[in-house]
Amino acid sequence: MLYLKKLDSMNFFFKQLLNKLRRKKHIEESEKAKIRRRIRNKKNVLSDMDKAQGSSAVFEKIESLIEFKNAKSVLMYWSLPDELPTHNFIVKWSAKKQMLLPMVKGDKMLIKPFTTTDELRKSDMGIWEPEAQKEYLRQIDLVIVPGIAFDKQKNRLGRGKGYYDRYFNNKNITKIGVCYDFQLLEVIPTEPFDVKMDKIITPNYTIQ
Repeated sequence: MLYLKKLDSMNFFFKQLLNKLRRKKHIEESEKAKIRRRIRNKKNVLSDMDKAQGSSAVFEKIESLIEFKNAKSVLMYWSLPDELPTHNFIVKWSAKKQMLLPMVKGDKMLIKPFTTTDELRKSDMGIWEPEAQKEYLRQIDLVIVPGIAFDKQKNRLGRGKGYYDRYFNNKNITKIGVCYDFQLLEVIPTEPFDVKMDKIITPNYTIQ
């Protein structure tokens, strides 16, 4: 009887702990949704000039970094309309460095070389990818990472699919998050598997 009482007590404790963890995760997910919605609303009012000026300011800083100057291979993202524009920067540097782009396959992110815009194909997710190229399996020196938001502790909030976090797991790669000023927050919710950036660069701020 005493054993059964102890077992019931332990079960009650673990149920309470599980409920607490579930409530914590629900609160964090709710906060992430609020941040994503707030950032989306701010992006929606950006003009083409705002986007171009933000991109120019960020990538001028990138070009001055020793990490970029020394990098022979750079993984970037072919920007969507709601992301800091990258197209001109990628094309500009593709003649001097091995520029790379991600391709999503299932729950994995494959890396492929960028050659020309003519070889990009639009995926089912609306992302332009270098589908015709072979997967790039060699060392990558630098990654320029997009995000919905970053914070001053160098945490990143993505779109919620976890592609970058899974890709970065157990890899020694320099990671630089880029975004507009309003995407840099004091604190964002994080989870144990979230991967921090090495630097974050916005038009007016550099976190390192």
